[in-house]
Amino acid sequence: MQLFTRTKNQLISLKEKAFKLEKDIQKLFEVNIEEITGFKMIKSEFVIKAQRIDTLAYDTDSQSFVIIEYKRERNYSVVDQGVSYLNLMLEYKADFIVEYNETQQDNLKRVDVDWSQSKVIFVSPSFTDFQKQASNFKDLPIELWQIKQYEGDIIVVNPVKKSKSAPTVKTIQNTVNSELEKVAKQVKVYTEDEHLNGKSDDTNELYQAFKQSIFNLDSSVDIKPKKMEIGFTKNGKIFTDICILRSSLKMWINLKRGTLDDPKGLARDVSSIGHWGNGDYEIIVSDTKNLEYIMSLIKQAVQ
Repeated sequence: MQLFTRTKNQLISLKEKAFKLEKDIQKLFEVNIEEITGFKMIKSEFVIKAQRIDTLAYDTDSQSFVIIEYKRERNYSVVDQGVSYLNLMLEYKADFIVEYNETQQDNLKRVDVDWSQSKVIFVSPSFTDFQKQASNFKDLPIELWQIKQYEGDIIVVNPVKKSKSAPTVKTIQNTVNSELEKVAKQVKVYTEDEHLNGKSDDTNELYQAFKQSIFNLDSSVDIKPKKMEIGFTKNGKIFTDICILRSSLKMWINLKRGTLDDPKGLARDVSSIGHWGNGDYEIIVSDTKNLEYIMSLIKQAVQ
């Protein structure tokens, strides 16, 4: 990615500035963790069983813990370290719950956590092709995030996307180590295809129509498949969710009660009842008749 500053019609390239220490990356990321990821900061330098985790965070969207590690150099194995941390978390769940409850205002029970959506994120200025390929499994809960700083205090953070044709860990089942096998049994990375599996062609087309319209709202929109629904994000933050039902879609708009401008009264207030998606407004659709109007509602949540 090339970045420029503009002076009238002349573009001047911004030069990248290297981070001096891994700690510099960690401090910057932790101070701004909610803005960057939407995660809740739990603990910096979390020590458990003689192992030190750089950052422990909590993803309220998926109700799961996230371990974040920072690297300035590129000569390390993301898979081995990531799998080791995931096994540590799954083996000592109570310790993670205790740390959450000691640092947060609300209390968390073990049953409140979806341990199947636990994951590890590595943050570094760059990754080797080998590191990208080694983590390129669609059901491996290890993510790579690239962070760079440039002249003029410009910071760029980009998750490294896995390829659409990324294989499953099961394809290397005979060669994986025992730690990876244990993780594969307990942790689940959800995909868009799994939500569409078994649905009718009509439902599939309905979802694709709304999905494309949501993507048209902003060029930086991405998706985040979860257990029960698919989240649509901008800058890592979910602004709407879609649950694909048998013959319809259930959608949520991530706005607080009383903040949605909905002249037609199409959205239902679900602030006082339990629901899967983010936000206080729910819409169920079985056709595209109100598609443009619904997009005008969803657009209000895009920030």
